[in-house]
Amino acid sequence: MTPVVPHGGAMRLLDRVVSHDAESILCAAVSHRDPGNPLRRDGALPAVCGVEYALQAMAAHGALTGDGPQPAGYLASLRGVALHAARLDDVEADLLVSARALSRAARGFVYAFEVSAEGRALVSGQAAIILPETA
Repeated sequence: MTPVVPHGGAMRLLDRVVSHDAESILCAAVSHRDPGNPLRRDGALPAVCGVEYALQAMAAHGALTGDGPQPAGYLASLRGVALHAARLDDVEADLLVSARALSRAARGFVYAFEVSAEGRALVSGQAAIILPETA
């Protein structure tokens, strides 16, 4: 993955940016199949972890469309989150993670997101992120 995001090591869940424009991004991931995925619990990766994949796509979008690396932000709210699967680790295909900016400001943004595989939605919703003040 090209853009600098505030995630490193095994917590860098996305593998690549497939496409992006001023308002949206599409990323791909294979880390959901990795037994060493740090979000796994009792050998499984719950579907709710798809939210973290989406948050990382949002950070990548910010880095690609902003003035440099996206600073670490704070999740302010989740709305309308729908889990269309119980888990992600049993999905054989690569995950596609899309995020579309609904509102962007200097210190925060709201995105709609979807995590899917083979044309099937797995997780969807909206997230609001607040960025810290710069020193």
